[in-house]
Amino acid sequence: MTHPAPLLDVRDLQVTFTTPRGRVRAVDSLSFTVEAGRTLGIVGESGSGKSVTSLAVMGLHRGAEVTGSIALDGRELTGMAEKELSRLRGRRMAMIFQDPLSSLHPYYTVGEQIAEHHRVHFRAGRAAARRRAIDMLGEVGIPEPARRAGEYPHQFSGGMRQRAMIAMALACEPDLLIADEPTTALDVTVQAQILELIARLQQERGLGVVMITHDLGVVARVAHEVLVMYGGRAAEQAAVDDLFADPAHPYTRGLLDSLPRLDDSDDQPLRAIPGAPPSLREPAPGCAFAPRCARAAAGTDEDRTRCATVRPALRPYPGPAASPAASPAAVPGRTAACHFAGPHDPPAGAGPAAGSAADPVQEVSR
Repeated sequence: MTHPAPLLDVRDLQVTFTTPRGRVRAVDSLSFTVEAGRTLGIVGESGSGKSVTSLAVMGLHRGAEVTGSIALDGRELTGMAEKELSRLRGRRMAMIFQDPLSSLHPYYTVGEQIAEHHRVHFRAGRAAARRRAIDMLGEVGIPEPARRAGEYPHQFSGGMRQRAMIAMALACEPDLLIADEPTTALDVTVQAQILELIARLQQERGLGVVMITHDLGVVARVAHEVLVMYGGRAAEQAAVDDLFADPAHPYTRGLLDSLPRLDDSDDQPLRAIPGAPPSLREPAPGCAFAPRCARAAAGTDEDRTRCATVRPALRPYPGPAASPAASPAAVPGRTAACHFAGPHDPPAGAGPAAGSAADPVQEVSR
């Protein structure tokens, strides 16, 4: 039985910037896929390479060296001429940026900007484009869309501006939507509304969605699969339920342990990951997370040397054995870049296991 090709297929992506202080590889050997109608959550600390990855897919990097393969519905985007790539942006793939106020032009009404976006790709007349803009504003839940289409971005609230950005992104009915921190700086009620809106539109249109965020609650709420990035590389990839129930990589476990929990006491401090993110200009020869890793610190001298000097490959994750006498079998679709990836107990002093809640996804997303 043959399976259809993924909507987005990224293979061995590398993004390198040349700076006055040397070359910086912001994304290093990254691979992932996105299926139509599915959401991939990309999560990690600031500087992990999440947004750089999204801009590389959209072809929006200027002056960066981008290598590897980025295929949209089987069509190779890496090395594509800018004129041809610009035809695909908006029409086949679209992006919601983190700050809608800076993404919308202050001198033009919201309706004009959505209409112009539609006209560029469909060569529609002004009247038809304006009708499309009003229809899209109504579809994303903006009241009185005909009136609001004539208003300027500063007259919209933060949540309404984000809805307007979603309307613009989807005005040309793309197949792929990339959302880069779409709920940043929004209160929790508006965050939930925006996420529900994206999920509804995805279900209605069969969109493939890449949700980029540092918020694990967002990932738990909307993602089907999760890619955890650290230091420009993939640390772990898994289905969302598997990742929250049994994180394979120590960094993923640290992220989950650092979340406040419903059963924490009022005076219990948050469990932070010690240390600082790695330098991308001078990458470590071994595992980038080794200096902050409690599991490596609790290991033998040989373990610590291996973590510090040998870079772990992204490999299949050996899940729990079916019985005590059986050998662990690789979990389909799960990979982790750790020398010790596998079911484990947290090192002493590392805090409770991230998956100890009865329903870990619901626990995080509350």
